[in-house]
Amino acid sequence: MSRTRTALLAALALTAGATGTALANVPADVGVTAIPCTVDYKIQNQWGTGFTAAVTITNNSAAKSSWAVKWAYAGNQQVTSGWNAKITQSGTAVTAANETYNGTLATGGSVSFGFNGSYSGTNPIPTTFTLDGVACNVDDGGSGPTNPPDPGGGTRVDNPYTGAKVYVNPEWSAKAAAEPGGSRISNQPTGVWLDRIAAINGVNGGMGLRDHLDAALTQKGSGQLVVQLVIYNLPGRDCAALASNGELGPTEIDKYKTQYIDPIAAILADSKYAGLRIVTTIEIDSLPNLVTNTGSRPTATPQCDVMKANGNYQKGVGYALNKLGDAPNVYNYIDAGHHGWIGWDDNFAASATVMKEAATTEGATVNDVHGFIANTANYSALKENNYTINDSVAGKSVRESKWVDWNRYVDELSFAQAFRNQLVTTGFNSGIGMLIDTSRNGWGGTARPAGPGATTDVDTYVNGGRYDRRIHVGNWCNQSGAGLGERPQANPAAGIDAYVWIKPPGESDGSSSAIPNDEGKGFDRMCDPTYTGNPRNGNNLSGALPNAPLSGHWFSAQFQQLMTNAYPPLS
Repeated sequence: MSRTRTALLAALALTAGATGTALANVPADVGVTAIPCTVDYKIQNQWGTGFTAAVTITNNSAAKSSWAVKWAYAGNQQVTSGWNAKITQSGTAVTAANETYNGTLATGGSVSFGFNGSYSGTNPIPTTFTLDGVACNVDDGGSGPTNPPDPGGGTRVDNPYTGAKVYVNPEWSAKAAAEPGGSRISNQPTGVWLDRIAAINGVNGGMGLRDHLDAALTQKGSGQLVVQLVIYNLPGRDCAALASNGELGPTEIDKYKTQYIDPIAAILADSKYAGLRIVTTIEIDSLPNLVTNTGSRPTATPQCDVMKANGNYQKGVGYALNKLGDAPNVYNYIDAGHHGWIGWDDNFAASATVMKEAATTEGATVNDVHGFIANTANYSALKENNYTINDSVAGKSVRESKWVDWNRYVDELSFAQAFRNQLVTTGFNSGIGMLIDTSRNGWGGTARPAGPGATTDVDTYVNGGRYDRRIHVGNWCNQSGAGLGERPQANPAAGIDAYVWIKPPGESDGSSSAIPNDEGKGFDRMCDPTYTGNPRNGNNLSGALPNAPLSGHWFSAQFQQLMTNAYPPLS
């Protein structure tokens, strides 16, 4: 049994069965009186004088446009902060009412909220709940609340992708299928990005986390199914870029914990989803920045120095690992950058060390880390077949070429396998696996070299043979000429759990010109095709496509290019 699972059971034992009233919905039928509503109140975490609770309401009566659930405490519990509901307390009586964005509650529909509280002595679960004045968890026989069985399992498999289907996001699939030729890939699994607090419940009428998990249960059928989530909302997010900046400022670590991670953890811990294998990609474009973009390096930015000084990247990642890892069916994979970022000697071991720091803070341990993911939302080629790092031309090593620039790796597969070994050496478990995002690193089409470059000199040799056709390995935004890579698959190579499409093809990396927005996304010149660069890309052109929308928004021209240049080619 894992440490996190043991800790969760211990916390539940402290509250004498502290999982609430998750009664099955009883359908209205001839001769059957339905339970009008159920309230599932769970203690997610408990310490000496405080606790975190998650509440899920299911409405079995007429649809509602607003709602309020009430209960009373038997002890001296006090709600201190909450999310996804307006929570007030008078004495022992508590009322939780809907926010403006989650007032609709359909017949058979559910809504969740959570809160932190304080207590002394004991912290018993409330026994009586009402929804809009109607008693919940009781039918006409007057049965009281019961404790559901433990969600069970508790033992993670070695590789969650083995023998499992992977969730196809219906929203992305519909956009892909609507594109000419898009039906060839619209059934591929992609990541679900939780890139702001509002995404948990759905943005602009779109699917929220519970909606995706419910859809996953339908797709699962009787077999195994993996759901891929991107946890992406750190304070001061992406300190070396602007297009992917987030909603939380550098110091808003408490908001990250209570309003973002805690609600996600509460949903993932719902026993309804215990049969799903949930893979989380933890905070891309974060920890390596503390190595490569700080201090006196020419690639340093003031924002990254701030994040290194306050430690909130490590704290946020550690907190996420700890909280999400408590669910026995959740598999945490930390973002590991890519070879063109941390493949150099100065960055390689140092990045592993920072990741270990993050994985052993805020209550997390290395047991909360199932693996790492390389090349998330990036373009680095999976395998360069036309040259190796050990080749020499005209008396010069490939490492001396302008493209490789003394890096020790030329592609993602060799990097991921080597970085896995470094992570184990640094103190992570020997059983960790790696994922590689292959959604946009195929580099096929007419520009794909058929063989090695000429041996005139080392630059001609490398540039003539490399599949990766970017101007510079530091270019990352909507790259011209990119193509779909290997299709998602399990166990493709030694040490690699799966090739995955975490970045949904067709979603922009950032806008090519400034676009006002309320999503916290700035304009980064690396997304401007006319930009002549900075030290992070060797002062080269950005290589970005024109007319791109905000990051995460649909970019039809990019999607069409990715299909045209796919490798392996699309049939």
